[in-house]
Amino acid sequence: MKIVLLSAEYPPMPGGVGDYTRNLGTALLQRGHDVTVLTGVGGDPDGQQKVQVVRLPLRRWNWRCWYVVRRALVDLKPDILHIQYQTGAYGMHPAINLLPWRLRSWTNRPRIVATAHDLLPPYLFPKAGPIRNWVTRRLLIDADAAVATNEVDAALLQGWGAGQGRHVLAAIPIGANVTVAPPPAYDRQAWRARLGITPGKTLIAYFGLISRSKGIDTLVQALTHLPDTFRLLVIGGEATAPHDRAFAGEVLKQIADARLEDRVHTTGYCDEATVSAHLLASDLAALPFVDGASFRRGSLLATLAHGVPTITTPGAAALIDKTHVLLTPAGDAAALADAIALLASDPTLRARLSAGGAALAAQFSWEEIARRHEEVYREVVERKKAPR
Repeated sequence: MKIVLLSAEYPPMPGGVGDYTRNLGTALLQRGHDVTVLTGVGGDPDGQQKVQVVRLPLRRWNWRCWYVVRRALVDLKPDILHIQYQTGAYGMHPAINLLPWRLRSWTNRPRIVATAHDLLPPYLFPKAGPIRNWVTRRLLIDADAAVATNEVDAALLQGWGAGQGRHVLAAIPIGANVTVAPPPAYDRQAWRARLGITPGKTLIAYFGLISRSKGIDTLVQALTHLPDTFRLLVIGGEATAPHDRAFAGEVLKQIADARLEDRVHTTGYCDEATVSAHLLASDLAALPFVDGASFRRGSLLATLAHGVPTITTPGAAALIDKTHVLLTPAGDAAALADAIALLASDPTLRARLSAGGAALAAQFSWEEIARRHEEVYREVVERKKAPR
């Protein structure tokens, strides 16, 4: 099958949706499909890309994207156009939401699938109100199939009318956005030494872009309650949205005001092998999501897949406390500090969480995720052939 994955983010641009698209494309390619990624201007691939990448002449995903995407589709002639949707990735502009509607009049158009990585409404104009939600629904209902990354979103989409008539609705979880694949000849102790982690120090990993929903401000505050032997490694950097950049500035000021510069190291954007090495070098991970842990978080699945004992917050994800992860209340820095101290001092608990988390993450393999997407693609193609 000839498949085109459309994503506003793609490596080397930072972002979980870009990492997801790369992993899904690679898994589909390994299953024998012809896969191309369409994305915007954002830097050249790193030379290790397995999937063909076409960078469209788009710096903004405004109304012009209709013409540019259609022209690319005419050249590629895919069976499936699969839109990877996250509101912020497309600059909060509604053009991508209306793309399936715009392509419906095209006689030989591909079947369209849209994955909702979030369901945040785009910005239109002040007091747009219900129209913003209508625009979000249009993308997922006008496509031939909608994919939710969790059961909660799937239920919401079903309430909108997804899965009715000839429309297809599927709930397919995401996988770890970084595989366990450090650089060749990786040596954990040597890597820790490079990070300044000498014997007796505990390395806490935070993985992901810096944004308000991920609770890194709570983690920095928790660090002030812990001895000097605890160090924080922020694997990633600030997100690209203006409000995320502003929040990153607040976090940097928080670190400076608390005089934690020597105890917090931020890596900035890293390639996949480097991220894997950093995670394997860490003693534990802390992901104190403000909105609770969810299996739509590729960063959570990555820490679990790497066997890193992980502390996170209760949420939609079916996580068993002290079996898969250690759970603490969102926004509670003192409780988070206590959890970090407990995990650092209890090797038996660390070993249990490492094994339990890795076993849970194994259920979200990219091969299985690709297979389930194949089922969706085949269903929409078969429905195209069936008489009305």
